[in-house]
This record gives sequence, C-alpha cells and structure tokens, in this order.
Amino acid sequence: MSHYVDIMIKPDAEMRENLLLNKVYTKFHKALYDQKSTEIAVSFPRYKVMLGDVIRLHGTEAKLTELQRLDWLGGLKGYCVISAIQTIPADVMYRNILRIQSNMTEAKLRRLIKRGSITQEETKAYKAKMFQQGMDNPYLELESGSNGHKHRRYLQFGELSSQSVKGEFDQFGLSKTATVPWF
Repeated sequence: MSHYVDIMIKPDAEMRENLLLNKVYTKFHKALYDQKSTEIAVSFPRYKVMLGDVIRLHGTEAKLTELQRLDWLGGLKGYCVISAIQTIPADVMYRNILRIQSNMTEAKLRRLIKRGSITQEETKAYKAKMFQQGMDNPYLELESGSNGHKHRRYLQFGELSSQSVKGEFDQFGLSKTATVPWF
C-alpha cells in the first residue's frame, strides 16, 4: 500500500453525517464487489468513539486510479470532498480494521425456536445474555443491494503497531490480519 485518497463527508440539513457515511461506504463496497478487488483497504482516520467524517481508501496508485475512474460515488459526490491520490507519509503506524459479529443474535434465536432446540426458559436466558453482551463498537448501517434490508457492520480497530502486515482485504476494505497505515 503506497497511496491513499481521503473522502470527507459534508453533511447538510437533509443528510446527516452518519447517514452519508453509510451511503458512501455502501457505494464503496459495491464498487469493490463489482471489481472483485482485494487490494483496496479502508480506514477512518478521525475515529474516536464514532467513525468520524473521513473515509480513507488505501491501495496502490494504479488500483486507486482504477477505482476513481468508475465514478462510483455517483450523486453522492456533491456531499463529499475527494482528495487527489496521495503518497502515504514515510513515518506512520499501522493497525488492522476488521468486522466483528456477535454470536448471539435475534435471527439465531428465531432459528433455534423454529427448530425446537431451545425451551422457553432457555429462550429467556438467551435473551438476557444477548442483551448483556450488547456491542458498543462503532458500526456502519448498510443496505443490501439484493433485498433492501439494512444490517449493521460492527468494526474493531486493532492495536497500533510500527510494523505493517501485508495481506488481502475483503470487499468491504477490511481484514482480520492485514494492516492499513494509520496517520
């Protein structure tokens, strides 16, 4: 990873920051999916408690140029300030950004009940444990292109490291092992 592009979200009265961030990220995922790309990563450099108003795309200059030629943002361009493709600074830290999932969900509970593999008492205990385990990680709320349903993609930010780890990224720009430059 040698280059990056910053996409700054510009909310207005009609479009809140988190809604815009979700829409831009959904379009980013669709572009990666259409390209079958595993070489472009994403980070959120203004992440504190929330993800912030900047999405940073990482990759080679060629891959980022190819992505930008797709005009993947479409009508959302008016709500964004897109930087030029820039070289990553020399002295940076690295971290991985990955998806995390709860292993206790409403959907899983419904399946257990439908199969008859959980009693009414166990259902109550499952629900109590599920709510205790609630996830407080930052998330993106994405809309499925196939059925229109919304789902949350919870993110976890790994520890900062002075060493980069190479690897592939999924079509959401995330990886359990590979790192992105953090600056």
